[in-house]
Amino acid sequence: MELSKDTHSVPFGYFVWFFGFTGAHRFYYGKPLTGTLWFCTLGLLGIGWIVDFFLIPTMDREADLKYEDGPINYNIAWILLVYLGIFGVHRFYMRKWITGIIWLCTGGLFTLGWLYDFWTLNQNISEQNRSIK
Repeated sequence: MELSKDTHSVPFGYFVWFFGFTGAHRFYYGKPLTGTLWFCTLGLLGIGWIVDFFLIPTMDREADLKYEDGPINYNIAWILLVYLGIFGVHRFYMRKWITGIIWLCTGGLFTLGWLYDFWTLNQNISEQNRSIK
């Protein structure tokens, strides 16, 4: 029997849910399509945002099953992406030195790469954790 892994955090999920009308919690839990929808519709006009309050534990369990745990922490990477992403700090944290330097010199490839990372950060962390093991 495999030990339960805990890649994502329910308390952190509720913290970003507070800003959930922007879709932040959905991006965090690896749901980029609905994260984008929440961003464009302000959380489905607030209704989806309220419903998500009850869905966060389920989204957390799904993310824990979907993504690989390891030395690169999802919470730290997400904090770095949100606050320092255009400087590539999250990429340096994930040991992606070349793209980190590119992000640093180009403002996250002129912010388009930074937005792309909102869609792909969980997969990138999972791949890095898998390769480190």
